[in-house]
Amino acid sequence: MPPAPLVRVSRPEGPDLAHVAEIVLDRPAALNAVSTDMARAIAAAARAVAADEALRCVVLSSSHPTAFCVGADLKERATFTDADLLEQRPLARAAYGAVLGLPVPAVAAVDGFALGGGFELALSCDLVVAGEQAVVGLPEVGVGVIPGGGGTQLLVRRVGWSRAARAVFTGARLSAREALDLGALDEVVPAGQARERALAIAAAIAANSPVALRNAKKAMRLGSGVDLAAGLEIEDACWRATAFSGDRREGVAAFNEKRRPEWPGR
Repeated sequence: MPPAPLVRVSRPEGPDLAHVAEIVLDRPAALNAVSTDMARAIAAAARAVAADEALRCVVLSSSHPTAFCVGADLKERATFTDADLLEQRPLARAAYGAVLGLPVPAVAAVDGFALGGGFELALSCDLVVAGEQAVVGLPEVGVGVIPGGGGTQLLVRRVGWSRAARAVFTGARLSAREALDLGALDEVVPAGQARERALAIAAAIAANSPVALRNAKKAMRLGSGVDLAAGLEIEDACWRATAFSGDRREGVAAFNEKRRPEWPGR
C-alpha cells in the first residue's frame, strides 16, 4: 500500500463552504513535525490550492486533536550533516512561502501545540483562531537556531518589535490567552472548536466577491512592507483591477435589487 499522505486537501461540507478548501496537516504520529517529506507535502498542497481559481478562502488545520504542529522534525534533524541541513533549507522555505503566498484569505485553526515552525505556519495565514488550551511559541533559540519559517518577520508585523523580541528571545511557550493578549492570535474559542470557528469565518469570507478578496489581500500584503505613499499606489492599482470587474457590476446590482450576489469571479 502507498504511504498515507502527510497533508490532505479537502472541500469541507456545510452551508456556504462551496468555495472553501481545507489543508489538513496529517502526520499525527509525529504531532505533525515538519520533516523533509512533510515540507514537500505542505508546499504541494498549498500550490494546488492556489491554482484553484474557484476558491475564495482556505482553512489550515490539523488531524490531531491536541497538536497543530510542533515544528521541525528534530529527530530527523539529529541525523543531518551540515550539507543535509543546507539541502533541506529551500524545501522548508518553499513550504512556508507557499502558505504565506496563498492568493486568497487563509485562516489557521489551532488546537493544542503550535510551536516553532508550527506557529510559523499559523502566522503565515491571515487570521489565526485557537482553542483555549492551545500553546504557541517560537522556542528555536533554545536549540541553537532562530525561527526560520518567517517567524522573526511575521510576528514583528503582527505584534510590534518589543513584544515579538520578548517572545523570540525568551523562546517562551504562551497560552492561548497570553498569545491573544499579545496580538499573536485573533480569536480564542473553547478547546476543540477552533476548526469549527475557522470554517464559520471562512464561510463569511467566501460570501464576498472573489475578485475583491484576492485584490484586497494583494494590496494588504504588498503594501505592508513599503511606506505609506507606495502602499497607496499599490492600493490604487488593486482598486482599479477590482472596480472594472464583473464582480463590481454584480455587487452593485445585487445591492440595489436587495438580493444575494452571484459573483462571476472575473
